[in-house]
Amino acid sequence: MQNRAPQKADQVYELLRRSIIMLELGPGEPVVEKNICAELSISRTPVREAVQRLADEGLVNVIPHSGTYVSDVSFDVAEEGFVIRRALEIESVRRAAASERGAKDLDAIIHQMRALVTSGQLHRYLDADDAFHAAVAGMSGMPRIWKFITLAKVHLDRMRQISAPVPGHLAMVTEQHAAIAAAIAAGKADQAELAMRIHLESSFDVMAKLHHERTGFVPTEET
Repeated sequence: MQNRAPQKADQVYELLRRSIIMLELGPGEPVVEKNICAELSISRTPVREAVQRLADEGLVNVIPHSGTYVSDVSFDVAEEGFVIRRALEIESVRRAAASERGAKDLDAIIHQMRALVTSGQLHRYLDADDAFHAAVAGMSGMPRIWKFITLAKVHLDRMRQISAPVPGHLAMVTEQHAAIAAAIAAGKADQAELAMRIHLESSFDVMAKLHHERTGFVPTEET
């Protein structure tokens, strides 16, 4: 009986978190607790717990006597997440390449990615992308590393949704994943690291450019 409230809070948290990441709840939109309670037929307690977790991640702003609102997409926070993610992913992919585990799961995910791109189901690509990187983390023998990557990249994921519709972008990303999988299967750690660096850095460059275009931000030489 004691576990029911935390489980509900987890469910609300995951639901709202995904909606924010997928930009279904955009920056500045209100998160109305009583509406969520009515929609999900639950009490205020698990909703408040979920909202507090989202606030701790910087995904919502709780303003006293006003309400709760989805936060803006912060480039600085997203860039910090990218730096953390890159360091962890490089360690993960090197360990995956050095392990004796097979790469069949990666090939299956890449096949799914190609099918999603061909059919234009870009809204489902993020899940496949996450599945690929989570599988690499699992192959590394350090499965908890994916938990930390997930926390670090949450604001990056919001920026990633903006770049998904760019013509040819996800097709390129898919082939980058294929290069990573091939290096892992060959047991070549240096090649796997290079492929992962190229993938992560080129993707971030696309996201950063689009973000700057949308916000009118002009980077200086120091930036």
